[in-house]
Amino acid sequence: MSEAKLVKIPVHFWPVAVLSLLWNSFGGYDYVMSRSRSIDYLNQATADHADVFLRWMDALPVWNQIAWPIGVWGSLLGSLLLLIRSRHAATAFLVSLIGAVISFASEFAVGLPAELETTAMKVMTVVILAAIALFWWYSRRMQASGVLR
Repeated sequence: MSEAKLVKIPVHFWPVAVLSLLWNSFGGYDYVMSRSRSIDYLNQATADHADVFLRWMDALPVWNQIAWPIGVWGSLLGSLLLLIRSRHAATAFLVSLIGAVISFASEFAVGLPAELETTAMKVMTVVILAAIALFWWYSRRMQASGVLR
């Protein structure tokens, strides 16, 4: 009869897991507001260029239309799995990272309209990718230490 291994959860685990959920919940909110074509939201997010953003979004290739939600919802799933301490959180974050990289590749392949080509857009792309990569790394680390089961 084997005994269950007791693993001490590090003090940083819960704050990181909650931060992950908050961050990725906003990603889900942004996706829903963008796909539902909320003009008020899009004007705030794109400096009153919602019409330009919507035309650009409509012109995105199919591979972007598939990769974007995988990136968004994969991260949110990863956050939820992290909160319940599932080892599958790392896989969800990896799938999300791949989806996000493919999705953001359209900014380079298709290009952004001049009105949307801002430093803030470029910085957010890097921040989003870095956050997903960090959550993936963190979940792998927690999995290796036995915190995730």
